[in-house]
Amino acid sequence: MTKQTFLQGTLILIAAGMITRFLGFVNRIVIARIMGEEGVGLYMMAIPTLILVITLTQFGLPVAISKRVAEAEAHGDLLKIKKILVISLVITGILSIIFTAGMVMLAPLLAKTLLTDERTLYPLLAISPIVPIVAISSVLRGYFQGRQNMKPQAYSQVIEQIVRISCVAFFTSALAPLGVEYAAAGAMISVVLGEFVSLLYMIRMFKVKKRIKIRNKFSNYLKEGKETLQELMSIALPTTGSRLVGSLSFFLEPILVAQSLAIAGVQTAIATKQYGELTGYALPLLMLPTFITHSLSVALVPNISEAGAKQDKQLIHYRIHQAIRLSFASGALATVVIALFATPILSFMYGSSNAARFLVLMSPFFLLLYFQAPLQAALQALDLAKAAMWNSLIGAVVKFGVLLALATQPDFGIMGVALAIVVGVILVTFLHLFTLMKAIEFRLPFIDICKMVSLIIMTWLGGEWLQDLFPHATNHVWSFLVLLVVFTIGYTALLFLFRFITKDELKQLPFFKGFIKP
Repeated sequence: MTKQTFLQGTLILIAAGMITRFLGFVNRIVIARIMGEEGVGLYMMAIPTLILVITLTQFGLPVAISKRVAEAEAHGDLLKIKKILVISLVITGILSIIFTAGMVMLAPLLAKTLLTDERTLYPLLAISPIVPIVAISSVLRGYFQGRQNMKPQAYSQVIEQIVRISCVAFFTSALAPLGVEYAAAGAMISVVLGEFVSLLYMIRMFKVKKRIKIRNKFSNYLKEGKETLQELMSIALPTTGSRLVGSLSFFLEPILVAQSLAIAGVQTAIATKQYGELTGYALPLLMLPTFITHSLSVALVPNISEAGAKQDKQLIHYRIHQAIRLSFASGALATVVIALFATPILSFMYGSSNAARFLVLMSPFFLLLYFQAPLQAALQALDLAKAAMWNSLIGAVVKFGVLLALATQPDFGIMGVALAIVVGVILVTFLHLFTLMKAIEFRLPFIDICKMVSLIIMTWLGGEWLQDLFPHATNHVWSFLVLLVVFTIGYTALLFLFRFITKDELKQLPFFKGFIKP
């Protein structure tokens, strides 16, 4: 099996993430144009329930598997790797059956009582078969990540999006005449099919690349796996707690938003439309750079775990610093572009710029979100998953407190929801950073902070200068794309000027290897 370096593995995941994000946006555009803002609202109201059930089913095992497999790899212990896989598959298999059945049975109550819109029943039922599919694939992803081979996961992500986007237009269009709720269910069916084909690919790659046979003496390894179970649970339980906080927060958010906006005097249909604008239009754009930071965090866990097993503290500090630097490099560009060009971006993508107010308000603060995943991954790799869980819990409680205080007021309404999300992002990111600083004495050099501030200021001024130089560029999609390309080239030059990308990192890329002198 091919093992990649930290940067190589990250770049493979980034390339896959870039492709899947692009296809994902095409998918959202199709959904938005067929179903409209109300249909997107129904779709987005059902998604948090799915995320919650998947989080409970996975039980934090993908991160635990990645960490423990990486440690076993460092010592060449194949027997330990097999025990990890056997225990993990049994746990996720049992949980997936329980939670899929529970999701189907509770869907009517959830749609009518908690989400306050009975039409969400259909997308909830349509998405339920995905739970066991994702449960098995998550175990395989954790295995490949632990062995620092990111290619199977990367390819599976692209396959999933291709299948989804191939099906979504057909199912949503075919079911749309029956009602917007059926169209939303059609979008969910395409998600299930995409994940199923992706799982088939992962299973195929595991059979091709494996060095161990899972079915051979399966029951014996299960009986002897008590110690392995304890090791997995020491990571999985707090990781589950942390993700459960996020998933519960995601699950409760549409419920609290619907109830809060009702108190503020907003009608149900209008509230659903506003929530669709915020979560279906604005947040996906704000979350765009997270495919890079997620890729960094996925590669970071096994890399830091292996360094920890070898007691290499210097490498641990370097990897965290490197992840923060690269996260900022990707996030700063997105922050400025989204803030400066919110209206044309939304108009060209969705045919509506109603969500521009959310982008202008939230984008400057979401720069901190792009640090959050690598920081949390570092905490999990350092056996500080429990601290990460408490940080996430504190952030969620504060976020909901702000949401209830502001969204129930007619003067704030849906903008109160946006402000609450921003407060949660800021708080959790700083709590993760302070935990690392206390635990391993991690410090971000002052010179790097100055470089970050300088980069963001110069990027913003450059964007305003281009706007003034080409005032009509945002009127047409192709001229706007040319403007963005010019802007990105200028930003890339600034990255090299401020040394956010180093020669050593470029040497790891096959294309640049022959051009960079030692």
